[in-house]
Amino acid sequence: MFDHATLTTRYLHEVARRGETAGDLLALMPTTGILAARYGKNYLPRPVFLGHDEATRVNSDLWHVRAALLSLPGLLYDGDLTAFARAAGLAGPQIDVVRRAPAGPPTAWVRADMYPAAEGLRMMEFNMGSGIAGSDSGEVCRAMLRYPPLREFARAHRLHWLDTMREQVRLIFAESGFAPGSRPTIGLAVWPELFQRIGPYMHKVSRRWRAAGLDAHAGHLGQFKVHDGRVWLRGRPVDIIFRTFLIENLLVPGGAELVLPLLDAAARGEVAMFTSIESDLYGSKALLAMLSDHASRHLFTPAQQAAIDRVLPWTRLVRPGPVTLDDGSVADLLDYALAHPHDLVLKPALLHGGIGVLPGWHPDTTEGVWRDALAGAMGAPYVLQRRIRVVPELAPGESGEPVPWETTWGIFPRAESLGGVYVRAFRSDAKMAVTQYGPHIRSTGGLVERDPAASG
Repeated sequence: MFDHATLTTRYLHEVARRGETAGDLLALMPTTGILAARYGKNYLPRPVFLGHDEATRVNSDLWHVRAALLSLPGLLYDGDLTAFARAAGLAGPQIDVVRRAPAGPPTAWVRADMYPAAEGLRMMEFNMGSGIAGSDSGEVCRAMLRYPPLREFARAHRLHWLDTMREQVRLIFAESGFAPGSRPTIGLAVWPELFQRIGPYMHKVSRRWRAAGLDAHAGHLGQFKVHDGRVWLRGRPVDIIFRTFLIENLLVPGGAELVLPLLDAAARGEVAMFTSIESDLYGSKALLAMLSDHASRHLFTPAQQAAIDRVLPWTRLVRPGPVTLDDGSVADLLDYALAHPHDLVLKPALLHGGIGVLPGWHPDTTEGVWRDALAGAMGAPYVLQRRIRVVPELAPGESGEPVPWETTWGIFPRAESLGGVYVRAFRSDAKMAVTQYGPHIRSTGGLVERDPAASG
């Protein structure tokens, strides 16, 4: 039985012993197909590794965190969805859409974004809903296993890749109410401004899903029409809408007008929607502040609270007045934040991809910039979160030398076992502080140790 650190050290030693470089693995990555459409050649030159016990522990912790998040409306707002949405940071049009959207069971399609720290993986945000990226991370690992040194290492250490896309398709069937083998027609609904950029990738995802039993077709929201008791995509009747647009898109001028006809059709039972737009509520960082708040500890089960303590750093809503710190002492939030910028990061509650995030420790975050940002965020949907001290991940460089990377681990938990690992990375010398989308980002997946007790 191994752990992440041991597996990483052993793999880097094996690559160095063979005199291999980053280019040796990257040269074997596909130049056509779904991965090329999504990543080009922008890969971290190895997967990350996770031992069986580590994978089991983080999966269990995140599933408990999911349960705690889902309990918040009842625990704190007496089931009042409007009050909960407002507390999560939603604005008027978003709240109106959530209230009129069809209610349904909470989705199991979730991804926690985590940083590797000395004490283990620590969570910076929790995402829920069909807009989550990373379902193809297993495909990345499968392609990397064409590289002989990695394939031999994985075999010797009983490592395997996780088929996250297969799990996604299973959930689409299960949560939309269609039986496997029924072959429903599914329309992948993309925000219009994004479709030109990601449309080729979405078409390739559609082809992959057609092979898995879904009659899948991609299109932008303007191509979906509602009439005659059905939803149509370019003249084709649709049974399921796969929603890739986000609740934040509703604040774009004309956004609600694009979305509401589809939500109303779902409410009338004319189409299923994976996932409900309500699920985006649970991706609000304001909810992490509710979990982290000392005043809420007694509301959660012992298992939930233990999980929260292990994975979630100190997180607070940006509000004037006193807050409880990690050690139980009390301080004025603004005074504390002004005195400890190098330990804190300021984040908008609902935006994604690092948008609007201000790390207090970044060289560009001067005292004045930090003070002004805190003043502007006070009382608005923002949180302060304790900085996670990231342990860099080493990967072979262009000449074979180990190069440090800052990695964000997207962990897909499941009720049974870990569902996938999706990693984004930038070089430690890139003078960045948080992971944001762009050409400097490299991606990979995770190989996980098989259960030592299992045969085969």
